[in-house]
Amino acid sequence: MGQMITFSRPDGAQSNAYLAEAGAGRPGVILIQEWWGLNDNMKTIADRLAAAGFTTLAPDLYRGRLASSADEASHMMNGLDFPDATHQDIRGATAYLSERCSKVAVMGFCMGGALTIASAVHVPGLSAAVCFYGIPPREFADPANIRIPFMGHFASLDGWCTPEAVNELEQRMQGSGALRTFCRYEGVDHAFFNKARPEVYDAASAELAWDRTVAFLAEVL
Repeated sequence: MGQMITFSRPDGAQSNAYLAEAGAGRPGVILIQEWWGLNDNMKTIADRLAAAGFTTLAPDLYRGRLASSADEASHMMNGLDFPDATHQDIRGATAYLSERCSKVAVMGFCMGGALTIASAVHVPGLSAAVCFYGIPPREFADPANIRIPFMGHFASLDGWCTPEAVNELEQRMQGSGALRTFCRYEGVDHAFFNKARPEVYDAASAELAWDRTVAFLAEVL
């Protein structure tokens, strides 16, 4: 089990985050929340990553707020300052873990997946990125500028990160010179990894994505 801690942003402000320790000298992962907030599901994933050997820090981008409905989550996501979250919260989290870990990756789901790509573009000090079904606007973060190893997990029935959008994302990353792996899961929907949402959760795809992620992180960190 992890614990809530406080870390400093580059602008000097303080942010809260959930920290799950894997031991001294282990690599680290910045875990970025879904649009629901830093809820128990995100904390469970952080604990699971720590058990797999990766010290994990999950910033609380909503400052303690949690969404209880899709409408509320959409409102909260749309109210989030994405540049501030990327350049301040996630960059500060990266600096915090970099003082404790050999290397640091970023990983996120849904909204956090989009911020994962943004972080891979904009945040120095990251060594890898794992994106679950999230794509940011290109004008904010062009994936062609990613220079670190990247793994993406996407669902064939996703109405937001559609197969066409994923193909375009992959094409934008061609020629970057970075290791990139795109994993596509047939017959499943957006948020297939979220066990707290039985209407979309797919156990087989989720476990396959998890195994691929852990193997990828072990290889590049």
